[in-house]
Amino acid sequence: MLDDTLLDDPAALQRADHDRALLSLAGSGARVRTALRLADAAGLDRLRPDGRPRAVLVAGHGSALTAGEMLAALAGTASLVAPLPPTDAAPVPRPDRATAPAAFTAGLAWQLPGWAGPLDLLVISSAGGGERGLVALAEQAYARGCAVVVTAPGGSPLAEAALQVRALPLPFVPSGLDEPPADRDPGAGRGTEPDLPAEDPAALWAHLTPLLALTQKLGVTPLAYDALAVTADLLDATAVRCRPDAAAYTNPAKSLAARLAGTVPLLWAEGAVAGAAAGRFAAQLADRAGRPALAGLLPQVLTAHRGMFTGQLGAGADPDDFFRDRVDEPDPLHLQVLLLRQIAEETPAGSGTAGAPGGPGVPGEADGGPAEVPADDAGPRSFGAGRAHRLAAAHDVRLTEYASHRSEPLHALADLVALTDFAAVYLGLAAAQS
Repeated sequence: MLDDTLLDDPAALQRADHDRALLSLAGSGARVRTALRLADAAGLDRLRPDGRPRAVLVAGHGSALTAGEMLAALAGTASLVAPLPPTDAAPVPRPDRATAPAAFTAGLAWQLPGWAGPLDLLVISSAGGGERGLVALAEQAYARGCAVVVTAPGGSPLAEAALQVRALPLPFVPSGLDEPPADRDPGAGRGTEPDLPAEDPAALWAHLTPLLALTQKLGVTPLAYDALAVTADLLDATAVRCRPDAAAYTNPAKSLAARLAGTVPLLWAEGAVAGAAAGRFAAQLADRAGRPALAGLLPQVLTAHRGMFTGQLGAGADPDDFFRDRVDEPDPLHLQVLLLRQIAEETPAGSGTAGAPGGPGVPGEADGGPAEVPADDAGPRSFGAGRAHRLAAAHDVRLTEYASHRSEPLHALADLVALTDFAAVYLGLAAAQS
């Protein structure tokens, strides 16, 4: 079981945070602002599109692909947005077999769909820019006549290839924490595969920001003019609320991490925006905390997960002898349902500030972050959300609901993703020290 006291020990959390994930998440708002500034300097502000592309394809892996999925959720049904995952992998020779194993991602390969052509836009995003498959994809798109945009570090092979195929190059903003401190062992901490290094948890915003700035310019995403600037403020506000020296009873991320300890989370979401946040949370729980989680959208997830309520993880499933001595046995895992929702207020999108009470967030909350909905709250719920509460109550499974009250979908997404990212990191750090 997780020792909750570790979450209230900032020094222990800092010692456990070998790759400084908490610092990286705290800098998410700054990365959004930097990405916006550099994108404008690269020529995005001078872009005058003739019209909206037929389809937007987003190619990458890890957080870059997650950014494409979030773009699809924000664009809705008005535009076709298709994330483009890798389709194959091939071995890549190592520069020095004795010391430098090649990253698995360097050998990934991508393939354009057969229908892609001059009416479509391909966005390629990479944190390293060394994937040969992405370079080949840019060349393939150029041969098909697609418009191409590349987000990659300057001087990388992918950035150089962007110039060759007449793509719009946008810079990738690193965290600035790539080099470990001199007194910290970079190889310490949770083990990783040598060719699958751990991903920066805040890299998502370095991929998503230029992508949203571009699609906002193209009319693909119906964002308010200041939506991205306000998003940076919201990420800063969440970083303050979820800082390591904030006590668990005032830190929503620590509270969520403690709540999920010793459980198998079912991450249920209502709506496309909350669904994107739930998928991201499942990936972060696996990557940062080593915990399995299942994500799905209401109402179909009720059918997909219903068998788990009566299975071995259900609250009432214990077929063994009731009088058996369990003193030396570990506590059994049980289901925990986390329901994520967006409940839009009547505040105009883009108005107000992140710190203004009565603004686009929860009324009366100084920071306007996502709020935990009390279990006995009988406020308005959709049929699917109400059915989820009744199903959990009928099987004695704890259901915790978090809702963002922001009317702008991007801001609701930022609320939910920022909170759950911090929670996944805290859960992993506390579990490592237990």
